[in-house]
Amino acid sequence: MSEPNPFGGRITHLTPEEVQAGMAEGTILLVDVREPNETAAERIPGAAIFPLTTFDAAALPDPGARRLVFSCRSGQRSQRAAALAQAAGLDYEAHLQGGILGWKQAGFATETD
Repeated sequence: MSEPNPFGGRITHLTPEEVQAGMAEGTILLVDVREPNETAAERIPGAAIFPLTTFDAAALPDPGARRLVFSCRSGQRSQRAAALAQAAGLDYEAHLQGGILGWKQAGFATETD
């Protein structure tokens, strides 16, 4: 269920379990909006890297038939990314609730360089 996004537009909070299941099924494209130093230190396997500081909605990866879901460290920047995408006319409103911190708390694996 979507609700108002504090950064504008709408936001749908997906749990780590929902995102992990969608990635495993091939129905979710996870887009990590953290900075390169953060993603080099630790990231969710399979996530596309798309830093918020250089965010260009027109350059977002094409999810095809998958649902594009934003992620970050704790869930703030991912909500901002969704607002920016919606402001550019894209219908992306989902984010990983709790970010990579929530992902790890749920017991899911991460990877490093």
